[in-house]
Formats: sequence, C-alpha cells, structure tokens
Amino acid sequence: MHIGVPAETRANETRVAATPETVKKYVAQGHTVTIQAGAGTGASFPDEAYTAAGAQIADAAAAFGAELVLKVQSPSVSELAFMKRGAVLVGMLDPFNAENAQKLAEAGVTAFALEAAPRTTRAQSLDVLSSQANIAGYKAVLVASNLYPRFMPMLMTAAGTVKAARVLILGAGVAGLQAIATAKRLGAVIEASDVRPAVKEQIESLGAKFLDVPYETDEEREAAQGVGGYARPMPPSWLARQSALVHERAKQADIVISTALIPGRDAPTLLPSDTVQAMKPGSVVIDLAAGRGPVADQATGRRGGNCPLTEADKVVMHHGVQICGYTNLASMVAADASALYARNLLDFLKLIVTKEGALNIDLADDIVAATLLARDGAVTRKT
Repeated sequence: MHIGVPAETRANETRVAATPETVKKYVAQGHTVTIQAGAGTGASFPDEAYTAAGAQIADAAAAFGAELVLKVQSPSVSELAFMKRGAVLVGMLDPFNAENAQKLAEAGVTAFALEAAPRTTRAQSLDVLSSQANIAGYKAVLVASNLYPRFMPMLMTAAGTVKAARVLILGAGVAGLQAIATAKRLGAVIEASDVRPAVKEQIESLGAKFLDVPYETDEEREAAQGVGGYARPMPPSWLARQSALVHERAKQADIVISTALIPGRDAPTLLPSDTVQAMKPGSVVIDLAAGRGPVADQATGRRGGNCPLTEADKVVMHHGVQICGYTNLASMVAADASALYARNLLDFLKLIVTKEGALNIDLADDIVAATLLARDGAVTRKT
C-alpha cells in the first residue's frame, strides 16, 4: 500500500504523523511511504532521516495522493482537493465537528478519527487523546513555572526562606495526573479536584491532596461514575458546592491548571471571573480547555475555556493574574509528541490493513466502527 504523510499546515502545529522509526516499520511491511518535504522539520526529523528509513521525499500533491494518508490534524479544503476519492485518511479529525465531517464525506474519502476510539484496554496503544494529553499536562506545568514570578520549590537560603508554590489542578484525567506528577517533581504543594471519586487514590498516590466534594443524592453519585472513561456533566447542586470549594482553594493557590473537557460538549466553567479576581496578584492560570468553553464574548464569538477570561493561544492579564490559553501544548514538545502519535497510528493501521498490505475495514471490530467518520460520500458517525 502507498502511504502518504503530508506536512501539517495549521498554525502552531509542529507535529508530524510518521517518524523515521515508524516509516522504517511500514517499509519493512512492504508499504511504499511518501513524506512531504519538510514535514518532520518542526519535530526535529529532517528529510534525510526519512530517506534513510526508506521513504520517498516529494511534494504535498504526492503525499496527499497516496492510497492511505496519515495526518495529525484534519486537512483543509484545499488539501482535500489533492486526495483521491476512496482514499483512506487517518488522523485526529475532530469527530464532533459536523461541518468538518461533512467536508470529508463530500471529498469521498474514507476517514478515521482516532479521538473517537473507545477507552478500552485493547485500544490503549492507539489512544491518541491519552498520548497527547500526557504531554500537554507535562508542558502545562513548565509553561506555568516560566510565567510564575517566583520559585516552584521551597528554598532555604542565607537571605531567607522561599515558600513552595501552591498548585491547584482541576480535572484529574491523563493531563491532570501528569500535571500533578510534574509539579511534584518541581517541589510544589499540590491540591487536585475531579468529579470522579475513583481518581482520588491516583491523585493521592502522586503526592497531591484530593479536594473532596461529598455527593448528596443518587443522581450526583451516578453522574460521578462517568462513562467510557470520560467525566459526565454533573448536576447543578454538586457543581455549586464544587465551585465554592474551588473558589476558596484558588484564592490560596499560586498556579491553577485546569484540564476539564467533556467530548462533544462545551468545556465546563470551573474558574469564573470572580474567582480569578479573588486570586493573588502574580498567580498563573493555565487553561487546557482554551477555545472550547462557552461563548464568552457575544460580539466577537470568542470562546473561553474552563475560565471565561481565557483567550485561545494568548497569555492575558486580568486582575493581576496571568491566564494562558495555549491550545496546542503537545506541539511544544513536538519530537516526543510526534513519536508517540506515530506509534498510535502504527497500531491502528494493524486493524485496517492486512499483513499482505490490503485494506480491510471490518466494522465488527469495535475500534474500527467507533473511529470510522466518513465513507462512500456519507458521514457514518453521529457528531
């Protein structure tokens, strides 16, 4: 099979969908691989490394013209024009974006959105959300430490003692847990909150204090269990109690990292404007849900994140607090992010490509069925 790997053209995107490591494996399996010139440059993979691994270097048209195209982000309309009808596209294709799904269907491609893979043991090796969120959680702490005008660890010096930074993590999924682990390594004192009681043990095992909001009704307890490995929207009664607790803890925090996202829905508001206003001057907020929250400015259509004051891909100052809304933190660690993502794709292709190199889309496979977004000119997955 002919596999194409185009360069990513979205702003702030430096990752690439195949590395020399995975290209070498594709070639060993008998595939022909075409890499667009410069596709790996942003991730520190030069064209020469791909050539040494057995790939051909060509232009965008040749890469998009392959039978099977591997991408990080969904192609633009102009890029889709290069693809052949019936070709297979695999990547992070934003499966909850109905407009984008329709464009892929109209282009006649068979599209697989890997973000839609089920959260099961069998799917762990191709879980792109986890592999990239892990990196985002790590980088969020480093960005915070760079913006924070003080030390992270406690220091005892001849000039006096410096207190350790207090870090509050909101959301203890993959990104949140990695943020806890990274902040702990830097010497911070950490508290963390999550709607799911099952993560308490994980939070505490990493050295953070769990902010417990008791459940008072069966409805609250049921919602807290989540579904498919994801958090569910909580009842207003519980959210009000959590908001009050987060408000009090945020007032004491030096750094707040919010990571709460619910697939297919607006990100929940965890840090309202009055909470930011109550925070200490010099504090830092890193909002991993930037641009995915409710509309915060009706005039411009700007969306916030877990904080309505967040602006996507900007660092803004409100009430003496710096709020960082970088939307692609994984791209800031492009080499490792690409390496992990490329391995995710390598494992996924084992489900749709036979050992003989033929395409085999088996919809009896729960992972294949869940990720299939478009086929034969129609959207196959509800968005």
